[in-house]
Amino acid sequence: MANKDIVELGKKNYMSNYSQFPIAIKSGKGIVLTDEDGKEYLDFVAGIAVNALGYGNEDEKKALFSVIESGVFHTSNLYYNSHAVHAAAMLNELAGSEEVFFCNSGAEANEAALKMARKYGSAKGKSVIISFQHSFHGRTYGAVTVTGQDKYHKGFAPMLPDVVYGEFNNLDSVKALADEHTAAIIVEPLQGEGGIIPAQPEFLTGLRKIADEHDALLIFDEVQCGLGRTGKPFCFQHYGIKPDIMTLAKAIGGGLPMGAAVAFTKAKGIFSPGDHAATFGGNVASSALAEVVLSKLPELSKSVEINGEYLGKKLDEIVEKYPELCISARGMGYMRGIELKINPRDVISECMKNGLLVCSAGYTVLRFIPPLIATKEDIDKAIAIVDKSLAALS
Repeated sequence: MANKDIVELGKKNYMSNYSQFPIAIKSGKGIVLTDEDGKEYLDFVAGIAVNALGYGNEDEKKALFSVIESGVFHTSNLYYNSHAVHAAAMLNELAGSEEVFFCNSGAEANEAALKMARKYGSAKGKSVIISFQHSFHGRTYGAVTVTGQDKYHKGFAPMLPDVVYGEFNNLDSVKALADEHTAAIIVEPLQGEGGIIPAQPEFLTGLRKIADEHDALLIFDEVQCGLGRTGKPFCFQHYGIKPDIMTLAKAIGGGLPMGAAVAFTKAKGIFSPGDHAATFGGNVASSALAEVVLSKLPELSKSVEINGEYLGKKLDEIVEKYPELCISARGMGYMRGIELKINPRDVISECMKNGLLVCSAGYTVLRFIPPLIATKEDIDKAIAIVDKSLAALS
């Protein structure tokens, strides 16, 4: 079927949750995607930071074929499976954490973290969770409540109680909210959907201190910024502190649905049997791909650290070249953005026409989140297309 036929069929049968672009992806190799009409695109979206190893990775294919040959795609959590057990051990070793709960998505990982926080605080009279303006933590009720953006709350009131919002990178705003009733602070070390905004080192250090002073849990949401995307296996490793809980998803499943809530020392042992569950958590196929991703994470992180600086430099050059369209570039590693003076969707559409996939963040930011395997040559090709696209819009 042609792109237009699939698009029309989708419009007829989907709920209208998404404002989708009119192409249908058919295949991929490396970091290049091909649509149903045969047009190729350099992919700097990576399934929204999911496809860390790009497309057609041989180790991922071998892992999936092995699962297919076993005949067992799912076991439930009534039993162990070796892929999930090994993935959890690898994750704990890389992060320095102690326990892992596997689920299906970032929203589910954050729901698990919020339940851990409430259980931790329940015996101590603590229930308040501090989140931040412009944050994004998912679409389920707990996750969307701690998401500090009114547009995601509209039409779904009442939201969950005892959630308050500080100002990101403003420690005084958190000090004004924290007290003996605070159960947890949840924060993205690098805000994604809010506009690609990195946390200042003193801000995260201060949050760690506030959480300790009030016997509250510090939760880092690394659903988008974790797993090598910022040039370290985990974003918190840039800052010299550890959270009590870290949430992950997106890249961990190698393209299949997977999320994780990871507990460090203070949060170890909070959950007991029956407290929380996910039928498909630790799914055999997803876990097999997670083993592949996690095995490559140290090497990929080093590459992203180097090439991410190069991407940042090239984006700064674009901003300098088009001051009438661009305000600034920011981000870390392979999670970067350009704040625009025009609608990002116009730039996205022009880039797509020219063979590059990019996406937006917040209302004004053009986002670049390529597969972690992207090279400097890939970056140069992408920047050339952005340059051409902005020139056409000038």
